Amino acid sequence: MTVCGLRALRGAMEGIAASLLSTCDADGRPNVSMISQVHWVDDDHVALSWQFFNKTRANLLATGKACVEIFDPRTHARYRLHLDHVETRTEGPLYEMMKARLAGIASHHGLEGVFRLLGADIFRVVGVEQLTAPVVARQDDRPPLLSAVRSCIDDLARCRDFDDLADALLDGVVRHLRIPHAILLMAEGDGRLFAIGSRGYPSSGVGAEILPGEGVIGVAAREAVPIRIGHLSADYRYGAALGAAARQAGLVAGEPHGVPFPGLGDPHSQIAVPILSAGRVLGVLFCEAREIMRFDHEHEDALMLLAGYLGALATLLGEDEPRPADTSGLPADPPSGLVTVRHFARDDSVFLDGDYLIKGVAGAILWRLLRQNAESGRTDFSTRELRLDRTLRLPAHAENLDARLVLLRRRLDERGACLRIEKTGRGRFRLIAACGIRLKEMGEAATPAG
Repeated sequence: MTVCGLRALRGAMEGIAASLLSTCDADGRPNVSMISQVHWVDDDHVALSWQFFNKTRANLLATGKACVEIFDPRTHARYRLHLDHVETRTEGPLYEMMKARLAGIASHHGLEGVFRLLGADIFRVVGVEQLTAPVVARQDDRPPLLSAVRSCIDDLARCRDFDDLADALLDGVVRHLRIPHAILLMAEGDGRLFAIGSRGYPSSGVGAEILPGEGVIGVAAREAVPIRIGHLSADYRYGAALGAAARQAGLVAGEPHGVPFPGLGDPHSQIAVPILSAGRVLGVLFCEAREIMRFDHEHEDALMLLAGYLGALATLLGEDEPRPADTSGLPADPPSGLVTVRHFARDDSVFLDGDYLIKGVAGAILWRLLRQNAESGRTDFSTRELRLDRTLRLPAHAENLDARLVLLRRRLDERGACLRIEKTGRGRFRLIAACGIRLKEMGEAATPAG
């Protein structure tokens, strides 16, 4: 028996070709069936998709033994894995990863509604046989991913604040990893995510919202694991249909309002990786492509490395600069015009003259700044005081505060509003109003104008 490392066989576990699963019953009678998915877990384990209760399932429960044949589509090599059953999982991160992959496979074969994951069967791999040698040399037209990640990290290391980090990460994904469509999202305490930047789309989508568990992005954030699919399923599409379903299920209330999600209209590959800090999800990096099977395990590894580095830097750069802010740049021109700013307490959504601007923590921050400016004329603020303000209802760990300020600043800039947020130092910023502001507290959930 020729044994090789499981990690080297991950390319044969992408679900491009179905695998053959062999089992025996307690009397030794064999059974062979097709299986949709063999999922790499670690260097000693794989997971197989449990979709039906059939003879194969009965054999596994009786003996706990199986063999599965896998095929590497790039090299045309075939391998047989000898397996011992360990456990079956019906929830959790691994289950959700396999569920998403299976949904994509089902969509590709026109079997949505037929392929449904009942569980993830975990097996210990006790042996590996190479059945046929590689006959096609593995060729890639992509850059070496390790070198590309190093170039991205070099760019990130030169950043001085989260604003620069967000741009450097997205630019690096496009330039170094050659992935043209990418979105960076920040997480709220209630599980929602908001886009703070993107590349490759006609509109930036800054402020676009993803609901908890929605699509690959919402599942990646909820489970704190990467979610990757190579054939897009209707279960993982974004848009009005999902929003309507969420309102019908009671996840959100009222009519939809907000910024449209900027994703591709016809993607076939998507990957979402969580941005973690001390085990907490700060956000999600999302990439997609029109090509089938565009992202593999190595792309997943590369993006997870970048997301982890971003999470560490975001926490370090979140500390305030000790020196006082420079106030020499205060605007001298008097404001012109009048804008009514409406605030809805239920979701902290903010509207400028009836047009939606932002909601969530970023909306609460803007409302706080405007109220303090109206009461005292104050224009200069710090992230430290925001962290200490309990009325903002920040999560216990507020590493994402800088990201929320970036979101707020970019939304104001994109709207061309007479309000601006200007950085004056690390952890310090200024509210600038080029118009008169009238504040109106609404108290109830927002309803879009028109």
